[in-house]
Amino acid sequence: MKPSDFPSDIKDLILPAPAGEMIYRCLGCGSEHGIDELLYVCPDCGSVMMLHETSSLATRKADGPTWRKVLDYRRMLNIPALKGIYRYHEFLGPVVPLDAVLYLGEGHTPVVEANTRLQELTGARFFFKNDGQNPSASFKDRGMASALSYINSLIKKGSMKEILAVCASTGDTSAAAALYASYLTDGIKSAVLLPQGKVTPQQLSQPLGSGAKVFEIPGVFDDCMKVVENLSSRYDVALLNSKNAWRILGQESYSFEIAQDFDYAMENMVVVVPIGNAGNITAVMNGFLKFFEAGIIETLPKIIGVQSHHANPVYRYYLEPDTAKREFKPVTVKSSVAQAAMIGNPVSMPRVINVVETYNRLSEGKNVFFMEVTEQAIMDCELMANRNGHIACTQGGETLAGLMEAVKQGLVTDGETAVIDSTAHALKFSGFQETYFSGTFPEEFGITPNPELVNAPEDVKAEGLTEFPASGAPLTGESFERFVRLTADAIATRLELARQK
Repeated sequence: MKPSDFPSDIKDLILPAPAGEMIYRCLGCGSEHGIDELLYVCPDCGSVMMLHETSSLATRKADGPTWRKVLDYRRMLNIPALKGIYRYHEFLGPVVPLDAVLYLGEGHTPVVEANTRLQELTGARFFFKNDGQNPSASFKDRGMASALSYINSLIKKGSMKEILAVCASTGDTSAAAALYASYLTDGIKSAVLLPQGKVTPQQLSQPLGSGAKVFEIPGVFDDCMKVVENLSSRYDVALLNSKNAWRILGQESYSFEIAQDFDYAMENMVVVVPIGNAGNITAVMNGFLKFFEAGIIETLPKIIGVQSHHANPVYRYYLEPDTAKREFKPVTVKSSVAQAAMIGNPVSMPRVINVVETYNRLSEGKNVFFMEVTEQAIMDCELMANRNGHIACTQGGETLAGLMEAVKQGLVTDGETAVIDSTAHALKFSGFQETYFSGTFPEEFGITPNPELVNAPEDVKAEGLTEFPASGAPLTGESFERFVRLTADAIATRLELARQK
């Protein structure tokens, strides 16, 4: 649909121009800093920062009902810059010109309702939001589209050139960073640091395929993160981890999409997300807060963050009910199938603490909760979901396990509808499925295969056959007909099929 065909009362709002004023605000000392250069931590105190749009651009331009109309009409546009996360331009990066927006097909991932059987097993009505259907097959593309679009705008202005983008990763961040950086051929290259042996082969192949320099170092993600933090503090590089506030900003689009997909009716809604470096849950809450403050949604949905018992620092922090007594302590992580969430010292923990307090206050009561689940539950739930028509990763199994635990604890009740996050595509973690089926998980995972969920291919060589087709040596004539007939009969016997009458 062309902008000229839109209703006259919203035509001026359909195509956004660069506007507004944005600053970095430190969560430690409260100092504010301009965005003309990339900052990752506060220059004054070293704390993490968040981006703020200080001119109240969205609320000045339109009220909530008008924004709903604008966003719904933008769905019909065929302008690439507005087909992805920048459909919500005024709520993400209103200072970014549309010609700098990097769009590779990210965002607007499907929300798929669980079938009746899976909802009965879970005890709740729920939907998977399949962020594995982003270009690099994970939710990280949302943040990279934001961060690289802003970097692209700086390149176009001449403020930056010859950029080396770096990140530490458990797999998904590196894939997204390398993909988006490779699209910007002028002036940008990428390098990624991975914990040696802690990334699946499928995930390792992605940054290599995109041409990034890949470095594997001993340790876990937290160790990689310290190295890239050191690099970014002493060398001229662009950090693409979640310390980069533009990354967190892009991930807010997840919330905007959920609101729009449910016609902005957030009453009795629950959103369940896994927690790794804590950037995503921060973004999800902040996204809903923006829509709430603009009057686009009238109720804040319940938020449930989920962690494995092998990597649970955020869950542990919120075990203490008295806010005055809470003290964040990093944990030493153990092996987890939810590799993307296997982080013991989340960079965005100060952001979580800050945004949870605001979210609960504006909800007029506790509306953010945290669940802990076992590795066994994560794997069982991933397989259970995928046996019922989904393509959930292990983090998707983690959120399903978290939803089931929340139902048991009475935090999700009849009448509520949940949207649970599968952050990546199942194929990225297919090795864990193979390990489950073969019963070869190392002892430290604490996972025992459920025979009802185990599956494996079966060899079929029908009795009575002495000749078989082979590559370059096909059967012909009666030999081939006999092979086909007896093989079909053998398969039918195993499947207990009845003959046609």
